[in-house]
Order: sequence, then structure tokens, then C-alpha cells
Amino acid sequence: MDMNEIKEIFFQECEEQLAELESGLLKMNDGDRDPETVNAVFRAVHSIKGGAGAFGLDDLVAFAHVFETTLDCVRSNKLEPTQDVLKVMLKAADVLADLTNAARDGGSVDQARSKGLVKELEALAHGELPSASPAAEAGPKPVKAAAPAPAPTPVKAAPAPTDDSGFQPIPFSFDDDFGGDEAPVAMPEYEVSFKPRSDLYAKGNDATLLLRDLSRVGEMSIHCNMDALPGLDQLDPEGAYFKWTISVRTDKGEDAIRTVFEFAEWDCELDIRRIEDAAAGSDEELPMVPVPFDLSVLDGDEQAVETPVQAPKPKSDAAVAVAAAETASNVTQLAAAAARVEKKEAAAAAAAAAANAAAQNNAAAGAGQTIRVDLDRVDRLINLVGELVINQAMLSQSVIENDNNGASSINMGLEELQQLTREIQDSVMAIRAQPVKPVFQRMSRIVREIADMTGKSIRLITEGENTEVDKTVIDKLAEPLTHMIRNAVDHGVETPEKRTALGKNPEGTVRLTAKHRSGRILIELADDGAGINREKVRQKAIDNDLIPADANLSDEEIDNLIFLPGFSTADKISDISGRGVGMDVVKRSIQALGGRINISSKPGHGSVFTMSLPLTLAVLDGMVVTVAGQTLVVPLTAIVETLQPEAAAIHSFGANHRLISIRNSFCPLVDVGRILNFRATQANPVDGVALLVESEGGGQRALMVDAIQGQRQVVIKSLEANYTHVPGIAAATILGDGRVALILDVDAVVGASRGQSLKAEMSYAAAG
Repeated sequence: MDMNEIKEIFFQECEEQLAELESGLLKMNDGDRDPETVNAVFRAVHSIKGGAGAFGLDDLVAFAHVFETTLDCVRSNKLEPTQDVLKVMLKAADVLADLTNAARDGGSVDQARSKGLVKELEALAHGELPSASPAAEAGPKPVKAAAPAPAPTPVKAAPAPTDDSGFQPIPFSFDDDFGGDEAPVAMPEYEVSFKPRSDLYAKGNDATLLLRDLSRVGEMSIHCNMDALPGLDQLDPEGAYFKWTISVRTDKGEDAIRTVFEFAEWDCELDIRRIEDAAAGSDEELPMVPVPFDLSVLDGDEQAVETPVQAPKPKSDAAVAVAAAETASNVTQLAAAAARVEKKEAAAAAAAAAANAAAQNNAAAGAGQTIRVDLDRVDRLINLVGELVINQAMLSQSVIENDNNGASSINMGLEELQQLTREIQDSVMAIRAQPVKPVFQRMSRIVREIADMTGKSIRLITEGENTEVDKTVIDKLAEPLTHMIRNAVDHGVETPEKRTALGKNPEGTVRLTAKHRSGRILIELADDGAGINREKVRQKAIDNDLIPADANLSDEEIDNLIFLPGFSTADKISDISGRGVGMDVVKRSIQALGGRINISSKPGHGSVFTMSLPLTLAVLDGMVVTVAGQTLVVPLTAIVETLQPEAAAIHSFGANHRLISIRNSFCPLVDVGRILNFRATQANPVDGVALLVESEGGGQRALMVDAIQGQRQVVIKSLEANYTHVPGIAAATILGDGRVALILDVDAVVGASRGQSLKAEMSYAAAG
């Protein structure tokens, strides 16, 4: 693997880290104060800085270092993440993304904006630390020294006798000898030898920050060796002379320590080794000093009262002998008590081990393993599977035509092959499926920037970010969503002053949601703004000669005027809007993806734009039909139902239009063969089959075809790439008998039935 490949992997990881960064900052902006969220944000910036330093991306390293320092103040509770603070950090995340893209693509960023944010970040960090001591600013926080070995427990002086028999109770503690519940558990200890090289500092890393992160792993003591430090006249300002020896007590293991030095391990001398516990490795035992005591309390309640023990006054040899004799009488009780304690501890340890093992298993099960695969390889695999589907269909067609016995073993084998092929195809298509979260996260930045430019306060709420769709759809979804977001913020949501006057919350809301429905993905963009001013839209369309002045349009048709090329309700042209290309681009992009877009608006309450898109552009479930001797495929997602027309249900309307009565409602009847010029005259509806479909505007039409051959899954082949565009046709496919079938563009056919010309617009799958 060469350096370019490693660098490409780094930029791919940067995309993931930037997504994690923005996601965490948005959670914090919503009030999440979970330390793990703050740590995840810090780690994202730290990882980008470390990788950028390895490739010498100085601008990226410098900005990330300042950003990381400010985040460290938040992480250490020195800086409160208020709304104003997070607003600056979200802008910093945007600049960090710009610097990453510039480093990858060779572009440039706005230096004035970058320097301005650096000053803001430094002001945040400095403003929250006015009383910090120079030592605290120059190095890591003081860390606690390693806990010394526990000193022998002093014994308390014997209290006065409590009765006439002269009984003298002696308090004592079994914590050290019998491992009571309060006994501290010895943690593994590691010795870390850390000596940075000059490259570590040149790449933007800081030894003090590394040591500070190490202090969070566990309890540690540290010693700095400055023997290599030369005199001032021989000192190299860019050299590295210090060496640290750190003793760390932690139960997180060696991997947690190595993670701290993850991006600096190649630029330092690092040695980590475990120190065996001295007490565990020692065979010598301290001499036991007999202490007079009474163990009768162990036969009763098992609850013990912890009492501080002090050293007794010296006794004579006779007194010691008597005390030893008294102690000997309780040896049996002592053994029994020790056995009970040991049994209880063993049970507790077993339960803890079982719980820990279960937690590890759950964690392992929850953390799925992933690999990075070049997208071209996945596309090639999908194409091969598509060819497999075609050949399987051709084989099945040949067997059916030559075998009249439908129950033969060959037919049964072909059915199993068909099922297996479908499963393979579904599995391969699932590889390309990705969540829409990356696209949704990009919209957050657009909302922030447009809101700042317009002086509005906007809150973006996203739902269904984990909804999966084909990567090709995701790649082409960003442009229409960007235009729609800009339109919603600029035209839809009112200014804070106007919203306050109307009794609304000064902060507007834009909601972006995604969900699956009937084999498609629905994406909704809703705002709580003013809604569409239909009178203004209508008048603007008349002024621009887009519609005649006497046109009788429904509310739905008026709303759809905003998709016309050149249409805009903006009073003046600005950097945001006014040229009338935004929503036209939206419609064309959605149609190119084989989708449709609908508008629902309520004046004074806001608008909802709903996009319906196919889950993939590679395969299609369709209805194979015959029209004037030609074989067509109608997307199954566009079909509501099929029916056989009766003569009594057909009604003429005008010279060339006909309606069909369906459950007491009338629906226009569209002759597909006549629209596509397959025949010169209209066919008799009674002799054919009607397909009730939903068109782009949400209305229904009945498409008349001659016959239905069946339903099957087909592989979409681009007609434009292999031939040329055919009006009314979205794409093509290969049937089982080897013939090429055309996939119908439902929206184009319905539009032609309304008097519109068949435009040369590609619309894969064309689900209406």
C-alpha cells in the first residue's frame, strides 16, 4: 500500500470523524451533557489532528489544535458549553470540514473566516481560565502519587472492663487478614517509559496533553528525567530532551494506555510493561502477633461495625501468654468465620465474573465488524448479479416453452434457483444501501449559514437518519435537498420579529424526516413558517407569462407553479435566491431519480414537501404488459390496482377524452399505445386492461394496455447510455426470452395525456 492509498484512507476516516463531531455537537446543543458525548467530540478532533500531522497538513493541524484545546476546557469542566459557545464550535466544525476538503482536493478556504474562528476559540479557552496558574497552563494537572503500601493497623488501647467478671473486649478489624467487603482490590500496575522525538512536536502533538489523557486512564505517578537537557548555548529550540517514567494503576488494560499514544507512537520511544504486584509475588509472611479478642460476635449477626483500631500499650510476658491462651480457645470459631467469609467472597466473585463476561459478550455482539471496499468492485458485483438474474429468467423461459409437464424435476430446480438468485440479488443490493444520515448532517450546516445570512433563528430537527437507501440515490439527493432547505429558510420561515408579532416562537423549526413505505423511501421537509402565498404565486406566474391570466387552477396546481423554470417570488435577487432555478432543479433531480414530489401548504402554519424515491436504481419490480404488439414494463410501485373495464363504465369527454367510472368516481382513461404513437387511433377499452396509477401530482389515471403478461423483477439498463433517449420511456431491460422491453415513464405519459409534450427527461423507474 503506497502513501496515496494511506492518505485516501485517512480522508475517508476524516469524513466519519467529522460526522461524529457534528453529531456530538448537535447533541450538546440539545442539552446533552453526557461526558461520553463530550469525549467523542474531543476524540474526533484529536484524531483528525493526529492524522493530519502525519501527512504534514499544517493548516489543518493548527486549526484542529486550537479547536481541541477549547474542547479540552469543556471536557475538564472549565468551560460551560452554552448555546453561544456551541454556536462557535459548530462554525469551527464547518471550517474544519472545509480545511479537510481543501487538503484532499487541493482547494482553499476563507482565511479571514478561519482566523476569526481561531481568535474566538482562543478567547473562549482563555476567558474561562483567568485564574489558572502558570504551571497548570504549561503542563498537565497534578496527579496523585501511587498509593503507598498500607501500614500495619495500630491497635486501640483496651477499654475498661464492662462487668464484674473482668471481661475486657478488644476491638479489632479483619479487613486486612480476611478480606472483608470494604477491602481495596489491587489493580494492575504498568510502567510507561515515554520519550518524545522532535517530530512529535513538529506534527502538532503535545506531550503535556498526552500525559493529561493518560492521567484519565487510572491513578498514576510520574517522574521527568531531564538529564539529557543541554546548556542554553547548545539548546535546540525544536529538539526534545525530556523523558518521562510513569507508573499507572488501571483496570482498563494495556490497550487503553496505548490508545492515548495512538497518533504519537511513531514519533516517540514508548515502552509499556506490566509490573507484577509486589505483595502477590512475595513468599515471605509477616510474623503474626497474637492479639486478645473475642470472636463470639461472628456467631450472631453478620453485620460488623467498623471501629478504628489503635496500638495497645505494652504488656508483660505473662499478660501476653494469658491473652494467647484466651485466643487459642477461639481458634475453631475463627476458622469457621474465615470459611464463611471466603465462601461469601467466592460467590460474589463468581457473580461479578459472570456479569462481566455477559457484558463483554453483549459488547462484542453489538460492535459489528466492517471492511472498506472500493465502490467500483461493488458496482461490478451488482452488474454481474444483474446478468445472473437475466440468464436465470432466460433459462426458466426456455424450460417452460419446451416442457409441458409443469411438475418436472427441472422446473422444481429452476424455482429453487430463482429463489436463490433473488436472495443473492437482495443481499448484494443491501451492500450498497447506506443510511441517509450523512446527507441530513450536511443540511445542518446549510441551515446555520442561511439563518445567519437572513438574520433568522432556525432549528433543524432530523428524524429517521438511519433509513437506508441505495448509495446512488444518496449521492444525487444532496442537491435537491440543499435547494429545498434554502427555500424553506429564506422563503418559508418568518423573521423572529414577525413570528413574535404572530404569537409564534421566535425560533423557527425545519423538520427533515425519512422513512420507508411500500418499497420506496419518503423524505419530508416541513417548516412552521408562513406557508405558500397562493395569490402572490399566481400573480407572479401571470406576470412572467407562465400561465394565462384567466387560468382556473386548483390550490394544488398553484402550489406546483413554484417548480416551473424561472419562477421565483423573491422581490430581489440575492446570494440565496431570486433567480428561479432552485425548485426547478429540485423537480428535475427528483424525476431523474425516478421519484415524485408533492406539496402540502397551509397559510400561516407552514408547508410540507414530500419526496417519494425508489430504494435502488439497479433493479425494479414491474408489471410486464403488451401495448400494440410492444412489450412494456410498468413500475409496480406506481400501480394502485388493475381492472377489466366494462362498457357501462366508459364515458366520453370531449372529442378525444374518455373517463372510466371506478367506485362512483371518474378517472381519466389514458391510451398508452396512442400516447407513444404505437397506433394511430384509440383502442377499445373493453378489449384491454386498465392500470390505475398515481402520477407525480398525486392524482390518479387509468392507463389502458392490451394485456398483462405477468409480474417480475427486472434489471434496469440505461437507454440513454446504450442508445438515445426515447420520450415517454424511462429505461430498458432484458426479458427472459432475450427480448428488450421498455420501462414506461408513468409521469411523462400522464403529463402527455394532459396536453404536455413528451420532454426528453430521463426518469429511471419513473414511479408516479
